Amino acid sequence: MTIERRNFSRRALMQGGASGMALLAAGRSASAQTRVTVDEANIKPRPIAIPDFISPNPQMGRDIAQVLAADLERSGLFKLMNPAAFPERITSLNQTPRTRDWAAAGAEALVVGQISQGPDGRFQVEYRLWDVVLSRKIDGKRLANPAWRRLAHIAADQVYEKLTLEKGYFDTQIVFVDENGPKEKRVKRLAIMDQDGANLRTLSQGREIVLTPRFSPVRQEIAYMTYVGETPRVVTMNLTNGQRETIGNLPGMTFAPRFSPDGQRLLMSFGQGATTQLVEMDMRTKQARQLTPMQSIDTGPCYSPTAREIVFESDREGTQQLYIMGHDGSGVRRLSRGDGRYSTPVWSPRGDYIAFTKQMTGSFLIGVMKPDGTGERILTEGFHNEGPTWAPNGRVLMFFRESRGDRGGPKLFTVDITGHIERPVPTPAFASDPAWSPLLG
Repeated sequence: MTIERRNFSRRALMQGGASGMALLAAGRSASAQTRVTVDEANIKPRPIAIPDFISPNPQMGRDIAQVLAADLERSGLFKLMNPAAFPERITSLNQTPRTRDWAAAGAEALVVGQISQGPDGRFQVEYRLWDVVLSRKIDGKRLANPAWRRLAHIAADQVYEKLTLEKGYFDTQIVFVDENGPKEKRVKRLAIMDQDGANLRTLSQGREIVLTPRFSPVRQEIAYMTYVGETPRVVTMNLTNGQRETIGNLPGMTFAPRFSPDGQRLLMSFGQGATTQLVEMDMRTKQARQLTPMQSIDTGPCYSPTAREIVFESDREGTQQLYIMGHDGSGVRRLSRGDGRYSTPVWSPRGDYIAFTKQMTGSFLIGVMKPDGTGERILTEGFHNEGPTWAPNGRVLMFFRESRGDRGGPKLFTVDITGHIERPVPTPAFASDPAWSPLLG
């Protein structure tokens, strides 16, 4: 049995979310430090130098510096300085860099560090962040973790925050649907990886349909849709021990799950026949509460960051549009007013935007709008773009894009909230339905 034979499209069974930011050089004065700020009209990456970290193992020092540098470069806010232009070799953290020479070589910021491994096997990293234009150290931290790659991501978050005044998003994971094989016989598995594509592992064996995995904001847990017997059901999985649990004992199909900000409740769609309603499940008592009537196709619910409101998609007025209502289902009002059909709404963690998929004139577009429906902007478009998911800082979106043709398939991409900075996300095969985790720290 397929989803289509139950009269529900893949889009009706999907939900996602993500966003980003651009940059402009901050004005300089004797008291101002090197800093990147958000500016939608002017994108100029800041030049930054990141030499290999000092280490008893030179390869390890090179690797951790490269992971940190790649994180910052992928954000689109930083331009890496060519190592061939470095004016000096850093051999000690206690060494004061020749900041005038670094500035003359084109750098505005400099990150130097060292890495070692303790007797307990844990890696230790210490770094310094310098503003070479103002010739002063602006940050320095000592970090420890069993995984050196995590230390690189954590350090990248610290540098990003210091230079942008925005939280970083590099120490995170992505859960998604890994797709292998020809289009007509594609095997789909749940998979999880670091946000840069490293440390990938599969969570299911490909013997069942899986869609729309979503992270809990407070636990190492995901919710997703799969088949239980002959019926689509929302299932949760503990990522630590692999334990699974079917959510609810409703008589029809359940799909499109989304956790509340505190992780205590789960929104999902409940369908019977050709209509669906939105229900909320208390994860502690397992009691379900109906939020919308069974009169149309209501799906894709997502809480606001305060959990006071819910955005969702519905065909209640004849076409697929976005709506907002109170957390108890009251005060429903239409949000989208533009041409085309809207779906997959996802509220930014910052609360300032709602991301969505829009279908019109044969294209699929990823866009954002304000929670009052104003300020709609399209960030990217293509043959088939879908399923936006927000980075935890609310400045970058990940989504999947499917290419044309029999051999084509979906791949993951990121785009910032200005729409100027778009990057592919490496995966071993085709990939769809991404969901961004909260910061792991």
